[in-house]
Amino acid sequence: MSKNKGYFITFEGPDGSGKSTHIKLVYEALTALNLSCILTREPGGTELGERIRNILKDTALNKTLSIQTEALLLQTARAQHIHEIINPALKEGKIVLCDRFADSSTAYQGIAHGLGKEIIEYLNKISTSGLKPDITIVLDIAPEEGLKRAEKRSRNEPKDRWEEQKSDFHYKVRYAFLELAKAEPERFRVVPVRGTVAETQKQIYNIVKNALGLL
Repeated sequence: MSKNKGYFITFEGPDGSGKSTHIKLVYEALTALNLSCILTREPGGTELGERIRNILKDTALNKTLSIQTEALLLQTARAQHIHEIINPALKEGKIVLCDRFADSSTAYQGIAHGLGKEIIEYLNKISTSGLKPDITIVLDIAPEEGLKRAEKRSRNEPKDRWEEQKSDFHYKVRYAFLELAKAEPERFRVVPVRGTVAETQKQIYNIVKNALGLL
């Protein structure tokens, strides 16, 4: 649990798992209950974070930006995000919903890209000042299905540096998230992405309501 007064919920998962759709639906449901919450994302959330996001999403840099640079840019964006947005909101007693957080760095750069889980977790501790989510929802989807969805979503756009990775990379990402969830069952909740958006959302919202004591 966070030491702050608010409640910190993160959404994780491979590309095309539907995180952005489902976190927005949860945000809309909670605000409809007049609960004070904010919706944010990584990389992003602040002016600096959004600029870093644009760098990382710049397809012209896909072949030239090193994995080490990618990892450190994400950590920089996260440190500012926590300082400027997340911690102030938690101290005000708000529910913070964040689309990706430190676990993504561990899964993508640490494990799938091979920089080392321990190295990235060490960097995570620095950038987060030890802050951990109260609950992390992992949307689990088969890599081929997730990539198909991601491609459909951005059919007329060039692939970013993560989407262009080969299928074995995305299998490693999925495995990494499942292993992280297995190691911290008290924090993680894994939700298989099956059926309709409404069916998956029902599972997610029940988890959130239970965590917040709304049941």
